[in-house]
Amino acid sequence: MKKIYHLGSCDTCRRILKEIAPGADTVLQEIGSDPVSGAQLDEMVRLAGSYEALLNKRARLYAQRGLKDKALGEADYKALLLEHYTFLKRPVVLAGGQIFIGNTPKSVSEAKEALHP
Repeated sequence: MKKIYHLGSCDTCRRILKEIAPGADTVLQEIGSDPVSGAQLDEMVRLAGSYEALLNKRARLYAQRGLKDKALGEADYKALLLEHYTFLKRPVVLAGGQIFIGNTPKSVSEAKEALHP
């Protein structure tokens, strides 16, 4: 299965989607209007290895709540990811049994290759 979790109002996500040009066989999920479910998050974590790997520590809410100064564990990360879409590092691309998280050039390039083998 090929799937991309993205935020439609995010310029970076829109740019990356344009760059990787997902085909008709790729499901796009706009997380602002269709939040990630617990089961979807569990699938992402199975591939990523941890909830922390999915957490966007640059999110405004992360800074506003002073979370960088708190000792958080995996249960805390999971709760944050389920609470609000802004905590998900995006985009998240699932393809070929792999996960590609975030907007680094390496991640985007690898995601593009996985989507278009």
